Amino acid sequence: MSPLRYVKHLRLLAAPRRLLTGDVTAAQVAHAVGYESATQFSRECRAIHGRPPMQDAARLRARLTAHGSA
Repeated sequence: MSPLRYVKHLRLLAAPRRLLTGDVTAAQVAHAVGYESATQFSRECRAIHGRPPMQDAARLRARLTAHGSA
């Protein structure tokens, strides 16, 4: 994996955690993890996770809630 690809991978791993921890938008998270373009961030999240960032965060939130109530 190239250094650039590795950094991108780390940014995309950090993004869902940031979306889960607060009342933030995908654009705010994009900038927080180092993307200048929220559109590019959304496109790359969709490519990696199979859904837009906010949908991925909602899915993760539901999963955490389900595990917490079990």
